[in-house]
Amino acid sequence: MPSQQIICLGLESSCDDTAAGVVIRHPNGKAEILSNIVHTQTDVHAPFGGVVPELAARAHIEYMDKMVTAALSEAGVTYQQLDLVAATSGPGLLGGVIVGLMSGKAIALAHDLPLIAVNHLEGHALTAGLSNGLKPPYLLLLISGGHTQILQVNGLGDYLLLGSTIDDAIGEAFDKVAKLLDLGYPGGPFVEQYAKQGDATRFSLPRPMKGRNNCDFSFSGLKTAVLHAAKAIEPIKQQDKYDICAGFQQAAADCLEDRLKRAMQIFRNNKNMADDETCSLIIAGGVAANKAIAKKLDILSSDHNFKLIVPPSKLCTDNGAMIAWAGIEQYLRGNISDLSAPPKARWPLYD
Repeated sequence: MPSQQIICLGLESSCDDTAAGVVIRHPNGKAEILSNIVHTQTDVHAPFGGVVPELAARAHIEYMDKMVTAALSEAGVTYQQLDLVAATSGPGLLGGVIVGLMSGKAIALAHDLPLIAVNHLEGHALTAGLSNGLKPPYLLLLISGGHTQILQVNGLGDYLLLGSTIDDAIGEAFDKVAKLLDLGYPGGPFVEQYAKQGDATRFSLPRPMKGRNNCDFSFSGLKTAVLHAAKAIEPIKQQDKYDICAGFQQAAADCLEDRLKRAMQIFRNNKNMADDETCSLIIAGGVAANKAIAKKLDILSSDHNFKLIVPPSKLCTDNGAMIAWAGIEQYLRGNISDLSAPPKARWPLYD
């Protein structure tokens, strides 16, 4: 890898976070985050119980320039000191992706900088290198409001999809359960807090896909089971909400554990690694902040000789620093994008 210092501005706007960050890669290959500024749109979308694409795009337009200015100011870096700019080019809500990508193109054009159009999922996939200096191969569990995937990360641009959800993403399921119980938005933190005071054994909820030979997920049936359980005990009291949340969270965690257990063995077989060799499991995405889920997966990892790595929560959710780091990695491979690089609503990482 070239021994050079690289400073990159990263822009992210694929969903409901407007973000910009500045990352420096030192000549020894180590990363340093100089700034990582995120504006969340919780207040905009909370009345609707979910992200409204048009409102998200409008908020990105309003805040992107402010995030860039704040990120450069906190980093103590000028446009002239940047070596490149990276921007999410997809996948995501198209209106939002356009805002960040066009902003990146404008900066690149105005300041004669290379542009790197980054796959948002690759930003998550490479975050362990940014936060922990970890290099592939490793197993990645991506769990967020829009994605639930298990990926074998072999190297930059080399990803093997081991499993994904066939319907709802796990974060989406958390949000919908919270909306059903009128807990608030975003739903994940509310469900986690309510679950601490509940009885996870009170309701008999399914564990979809458990025991299957593949590594795929399904959360739609679990979400529907929660709906039926809630309707059966109406009017719902406070303790009912605690118990439903506890049961749902436990069921979701059990599904993750079962699917990951299968993926761990497939990963070892694919990489010809013996059972006594230590492997790495990375968890990224907003749901990685759930402590109950992290604890269960930590135990699973220990039992199967995997080292669990969960980046800091500010790097698990959508952010500009991860996009900057992915941009640097691509730049070092000579993968510079043309200014005609298109925004993409869909962009599978494993293609």
